[in-house]
This record gives sequence, C-alpha cells and structure tokens, in this order.
Amino acid sequence: MYARAEHGISRANISDNALKVLYRLKDAGFRACLVGGGVRDLLLGREPKDFDVATDAHPEEVRKVFRNCRLIGRRFRLAHVYFGREIIEVATFRAPHEDSTDDPDLESDDAGSRQALVEDGRIIRDNVYGTIEQDAWRRDFSINALYYDISDFSVVDYTDGMEDLKEGALRLIGDPEVRFREDPVRMLRAVRFASKLGFRLDPAAEQGIVKLGDLLEDVAPARLFDEVVKLFHGGHALQTFEMLRHYDLFQYLFPLTEESLEHEEQGFPITFVANALSNTDDRIQSGKGVNPAFLYAVLLWEPVRHLAEQFMDDGVSELPALQRAGGQILAEQARFISIPKRFSLPVREIWEMQPRFEIRQGVRPLKLLTHPRFRAGYDFYCLRGRSGEALEDGCEWWTRLQEVSEAEQRRMAEPQGKSGRSKRRRRRRKPAAT
Repeated sequence: MYARAEHGISRANISDNALKVLYRLKDAGFRACLVGGGVRDLLLGREPKDFDVATDAHPEEVRKVFRNCRLIGRRFRLAHVYFGREIIEVATFRAPHEDSTDDPDLESDDAGSRQALVEDGRIIRDNVYGTIEQDAWRRDFSINALYYDISDFSVVDYTDGMEDLKEGALRLIGDPEVRFREDPVRMLRAVRFASKLGFRLDPAAEQGIVKLGDLLEDVAPARLFDEVVKLFHGGHALQTFEMLRHYDLFQYLFPLTEESLEHEEQGFPITFVANALSNTDDRIQSGKGVNPAFLYAVLLWEPVRHLAEQFMDDGVSELPALQRAGGQILAEQARFISIPKRFSLPVREIWEMQPRFEIRQGVRPLKLLTHPRFRAGYDFYCLRGRSGEALEDGCEWWTRLQEVSEAEQRRMAEPQGKSGRSKRRRRRRKPAAT
C-alpha cells in the first residue's frame, strides 16, 4: 500500500461525480476505490477519460444507494450511475473464476447465477464476488490493477503495478497464455496500451501474442467493431497499426487489407492507410472530431480499390465497379468484424463519391458541395492524392472551390471543353522521402 504522501493523486483531478459515488458508497458502509485506467493515468500525470469504481457492494446494493443507477450486463454484472451525460461505472470486487465452479450451495443474486462459466479456457460469464485482493489478481495488466481507496487516500497495489509504471512495462497478471485464452481481446488491449503509453510489452506477453493471435478469429465480430475503434481513435493510430502488423494481429482483423498491403505498386509501398491514420492522430491531438465510418472507409479502401479495378478491366464503368466492389468487400469483412449499418452506409458513400471529385465542370461539382458527406469524401480524396494516386491538382481545386464566393464557384465550374471529367489513370506512386 502507498500512503497519501507516497503518490501524486489529488482529488482535485478526479471527477466530482466519481467522488460523489465513492463517498456515498463509503458512507453507506462499503469499501469504495477508483480502479483501472483512471488511477493509472492519474499516477502518470495524464487526464483520465473516465473513472471506474470498484466496491464490495453487490450490484443490487449499489442500486439501493443510487436512484440514478441502472444494472447492465450478464457476462459481467455492472452498475452504471448516471450524472447527466457522465456515467460512473461501478463493479463489485470479483474472485477468480475457478473458485466458483460447481458449489451447489453458492447463492444467486437477483440477476441470476453468480457462477463463472468457462468454455475452452474462455470466460463466458463472470459474476463471482470476492475481496479486493482477489479482484486485483484477476485483472489483466498490473498497471490496471491499482486502487485509490477513498477511505484513506492510499493506493493499494497487490501486483507490483506501481513498479511497472515506473519502469514503463506492460505486464500481464498471471500466465499470458492462460489470460489470452480467457479473453483473446486482451491481445488487442496489450497493443493499445503499449501504443498509448509508450510502454514496452513484457517478453512473455509478446510470446503469447505471437503464439495465440489466431484466437481472435473466434471473437464475436460485433465485439471487434468497438475494439477496433478504441485501437485507432486513441490518438496513436499509426503506431497501433504498425504494432498490430508487427505482431501479425492485423491479418485477423482485416485480412483483405493485409493481403493488399503485402504488395507494392510500381516499386513503392502502399502508404494510404498509414497516411490516413497519421492524419487521424493529428485530428485527435488537435481536438477535432473523428468518425468510425471514415476509419473503416480508410481501412478497407485498398481491397475495394483493387477489386473495382478488376471490374473496370472487365468493362464495368467506374461508379458501378466501386459499388459492386464496396458491397462485396463489406460482406466479406463482416465475417471478421461486424460494421453496424449506421456506419457501413456512410462508408459506401465515401467510396462512391470518389469518381465525382474528378468532375470539375458543369453543375455536378456544385451539387457535390451540398452532399451531406461531402467533407468526409473530400478529406478522403485529398488523402488519396497525398498518398500517390494520380489525382493531379484535384485536391487543390476542390479546396479553392470551398473558399471562394458563389459567383467564383460558378466561374470555376464553367465547361471548358467536351468533358469536364479528368482522365482516369492507373495509380501512380511518389518516391518515398529520403
């Protein structure tokens, strides 16, 4: 345990609503601690994105303390305490799942069985409650198993997480192979945390990832959608992408994209995905918004483009080729990651807008400016240009079109020949910077 004077956490840096939850649970006679990423980030001098609470109160007891509380989940029974748009997640201390097993006298709570259900080494349900020390040992990484106890403002550490924080080490608690088999998504979390924090992965964890990466094939596609957004919308998308490929994990998420990226074009590597992810990082660090639809449009563009070119070689015109290719690639990708319709439709719109940016005369460019997805399509088009596609000065033209008056827009779009469409060319690569 680290006393108040031995760590740098201040209540001034903790959400007021998280403090309300901690104090109210404490006043009701329960032990209440901040836990996980919030504690880790506070110790590192970072601003936490959210605050999670761990307690010895069972979910139903938490609900009795807070009127603004809702119980969620079957696999992990949790309490969500609502304060307007902020949600404080409250979890009950859990025991190791192997301690639950088949005790016929084990009581059930109001939500159903408290027993953990394990199949093929994977935890299917985990509502076995225990002590704070048991809870610490069943968490994934040592740096996420630190507790800030509101009763005395100490940091409680059972797994040497404080030492790992000082050393910049990301270490799994327990046998990495066992922990990855319990939940293969932990491999993605390992990459995400290592990229986000700049920590080095423990060698045992690295070996486990290399050996067990194919377990990701068994994770529900719907669950992987959210995990991918977390991976690439944390402000370190490019480094995360490179680490995923380094550990051969990217192929289990986007196998069609991985296949496309393995080939060079005209002697130059394909840089579109890397450039787009670097741009995503810049937007996040500048406080600008990012959208999962744009992310998935980027990550799947290379296989869509390749397939569309095959269709065009067979005589299909460009837009129908893109439409067919987009539908086919999204259907194939759904076997690995399920993209909700509210995102897959904008993804297709971004792709199908691309040929329209090559038309710069007549009324169609002015109509394209009013498209609800114009900005996303335009950003995508400019990224293609910066990545070596033969778009000539198209991005500059569209940038200027948005900046000038309506009269100047009409002048820029005046027909200047038989066709206002630039001639389609094969993809051209720019030499890599030296």
